[in-house]
Parts: sequence; C-alpha cells; structure tokens
Amino acid sequence: MRLGTRLSLPHSRRLAPYSRVYYSRPLQARRCLIHTSPLRPRPATSEEELRYPDPSSKEHHDVPSYEAYATRIGLDKNATVYVGTRYEYTVAAALRQFGFDLTRIGRAGDYGIDLLGTWAVPSAPRPLRVLLQCKVSSANTRIGPSMVREIEGAFTGAPPGWRGSSVIGLLVTHRPSTKGIRESLGRSKWPMGFISCSSDGAVQQMLWNSRAEEEGLAGMGIGVRLSEASSDQELVLTWKGKPVPSNEQSMSQ
Repeated sequence: MRLGTRLSLPHSRRLAPYSRVYYSRPLQARRCLIHTSPLRPRPATSEEELRYPDPSSKEHHDVPSYEAYATRIGLDKNATVYVGTRYEYTVAAALRQFGFDLTRIGRAGDYGIDLLGTWAVPSAPRPLRVLLQCKVSSANTRIGPSMVREIEGAFTGAPPGWRGSSVIGLLVTHRPSTKGIRESLGRSKWPMGFISCSSDGAVQQMLWNSRAEEEGLAGMGIGVRLSEASSDQELVLTWKGKPVPSNEQSMSQ
C-alpha cells in the first residue's frame, strides 16, 4: 500500500469565519473543518438497542436481488424509482469497506432518509449511528446547499435509535461536492458529511465538518493509496495519520 498526497495542501481556501476546507488532488479527497466546542459525553449505546424500521419491500435487499425483482415485474430500468433504488443499494455495498453497516429504508414519510445504520471507526468506542440521503440525478439537476438543508431536516425525523449524540448525517451523490455544499457543511450546527459515490460504486470523495468530529470522528482523515487489485487510486480512511484497514482486509487477516 502507498499513501498519496496529504490532505492539507498549500492551496487551502478560507470559506467563512472559523472554517476551512483542505483539498487533495487525487480523487478529490477532502475534509471540512469548522471551529470546535467542548466534547459532549457520549451515552452508552449498543447495536442491540437499535430498532430498524420495517423494510420498504421484502422482495429485495441488495443490488442483485433488486435487479432480479425489476426484471421479474418488468420495471423500466430508466425509471426514476429503479435508478434511485439501485443507487441506494450500490452505496450501501460500496461503503461496507469503510466500516459502514447500512440498511435501506427509503419510503414515504421517512424525511428523505434512504439508508440507516452504523459506522465502526477506531476513533469511537462504539459504532457511530448514521443516516444517509442518496441523490442520483440527471446532468441538469443542481447539486447544492438545499440538499444539505434536507439532511438537517432528516435529523428531526430520524427513528428513535438515531437521535441525540453520536449520530452523523451524510449526503451521498454521484458527483463531487460543490463550493456551496462545502460552505453549508462548514456553517451547519449539525454533525454532517458528504460522500461522492459513482453509480457503479466507486467512492471518490469524503468530507465532514467538525461537529461530526465532536460526535466521534476526531482523529479520522482521508488519504489516497494505490489499489492492490489494480494501478488505480482509491480512498482510504486514516486514524491519526495511519491507514485504517478496510473491512475486506480485516476479514482476510
């Protein structure tokens, strides 16, 4: 494994009072920071306490089963519902290597929450709870600050197990973040982050604000390394500057 360039490159740019964003050229790995406040005590939370809403369908639970279901009922694969649902399952699978354990719940009245679950990181004694909104759209649809505001609203409508501290909201799109999104994350009082994941499951960008650090991501970062399977570059989580083994690597050891 070989780590790529550092995140804190010289061309960092001030966005708003007390906020900065650090850029890294390879794969656009980024991290958003705002001023910090004293850490709040984290309540003891076990995964056994988490009660997931009933799935929106018992006919599918991942990309292969959904594709088979769509074929069986003759669903148009260009339809918005097909593209969106398939993308949600793709995101859930793609983020597994970073320690996420996600369940799709997308349905009416869910406050825009598409995926619920946990995120196991070495910076927290217990897996953090996460809620995700996934946005895959046409080239004419604008990816902007309004989507960050939707995530903020999702916190208030989250299921009981995903309220309070140690909860992080993540916006996931198939495009890189915009300046407006980064500035909105930096200003937000909610612990939030952004992930760019392609329609085929390639994670190309991750960033979060310092409120997310306060809730359990302090010491975490993003680096770039060469893939062991190819010469392509890929993102890797870091903990105190050192790469964190992916779930696949941990299981093979």
